[in-house]
Amino acid sequence: MDLARPPELPADASEQERALAEENARLRRICAALMERVESGGMAGGAPYGAFEHSVLLAEQVRERTETLQRTLEALRRAKAEAEAANHSKTRFLAAVSHDLLQPLNAARLFTSALDTHPLPEASQRLVGNIGRSLKDVESLLGTLVDISRLDAGVLEPDIAPFPVATLLDTLAEEYRQMAAARGLELRYVPSGAVVESDLALLARVVRNFLTNAIRYTESGRVLLGCRRRPEGLEILVGDTGPGIPEAQREEIFLEFRRAGARRDSPDRGLGLGLAIVDRIAGMLGHPVRLASRPGHGSLFSLRVPYGRLATSRPAATVNRSGEDRVLAGRRVWVIDDDPGICEGMVALLEGWGCRAHAAATPARLAGEGPPDVLLVDYHLEAGLDGLEVAAGLREAWPDLPVVVITANHDAVLTSRARALGYGCLLKPLKPLRLRMMLTTLLGPALAPPGGQR
Repeated sequence: MDLARPPELPADASEQERALAEENARLRRICAALMERVESGGMAGGAPYGAFEHSVLLAEQVRERTETLQRTLEALRRAKAEAEAANHSKTRFLAAVSHDLLQPLNAARLFTSALDTHPLPEASQRLVGNIGRSLKDVESLLGTLVDISRLDAGVLEPDIAPFPVATLLDTLAEEYRQMAAARGLELRYVPSGAVVESDLALLARVVRNFLTNAIRYTESGRVLLGCRRRPEGLEILVGDTGPGIPEAQREEIFLEFRRAGARRDSPDRGLGLGLAIVDRIAGMLGHPVRLASRPGHGSLFSLRVPYGRLATSRPAATVNRSGEDRVLAGRRVWVIDDDPGICEGMVALLEGWGCRAHAAATPARLAGEGPPDVLLVDYHLEAGLDGLEVAAGLREAWPDLPVVVITANHDAVLTSRARALGYGCLLKPLKPLRLRMMLTTLLGPALAPPGGQR
């Protein structure tokens, strides 16, 4: 046994393991010194034999300590492996449960959105609004639970790509302007032509949280959404004229289940998880978050995002709100989903927008409906098929067919695959406004006339 060479420790060894290793190293040095003295004959009389016995005893102690250290290391490795397996199991369970729950939730959201397009008595409108808010709360809770699990497990991989920041902020401004108006607030939006490099979906989650909180906590006044160019990156800003945040709470609000007091009439006071997710996402993306606030005057949240560069620079086509109905009117939309509730809800929603919508579990069942102008396809389909395969098959017949893949799978790999194929991708539960804006972009004036007449 080499007494002078201690066993190597892994880089992530605990303090207990390192203490045992240091004790082993000390005993090994003593044994080595005594053995050297015995072998050199440096002790007189019976001293060499006594020193030899002592060195043998120390060697035995070293062996026992080494075995103890090795057993401890092995036990710690097993415990770590079991903890990681349990964490991944929890994440898989939450992902599976969330997918099963998102299906009926998505159908319910589609039905309530379809009801919004019909004239209803005032009492019925209030009921529909209450149902919609309740479904939104369920969606938020479920999404938050899954997001925290995925972030803590380290299985959420960012999909970094350059994009015009207006792609994100224009959509959010349109969406949250209505929400702010419903609370008696003004949303001021200052557009930016900058190109940034980030994960579009994760960045949207952060800015959405800032906007939701700004509207939730502001009694009167306005909310600001805009950008500020800095040498080190673009700052995305969300400000409000709310009550402000005391300095003592500015770090605390980024912890789980911590929140400031929401306005009293707010129907969605939240659970205090949003900024905890923001902190995790911003840390993963490397986007610093800053908070400036004056109690009684308001707060300003900002996120710094690195600049990006597009391979080809061209202005994005836009269609104003007044032209959306003309763009969608008469367009034939195929919906492929194996959930009958989703199919029925999607058809009701699309027909409310003036589309000619047809839904089925497989494309074969829509063969007699005429060629589509756009395809909406669920990713997870029956018989082991996925939406990408279905879309590829239909594009053999119609190579220019616009495709939107709809999925409850938040995996960045799937989003990258869809993007590489030229498909749009929307996550469940489906936001009707996002779907409408994507369809308006895909079916803009540059495309063929209604009815698939390319």
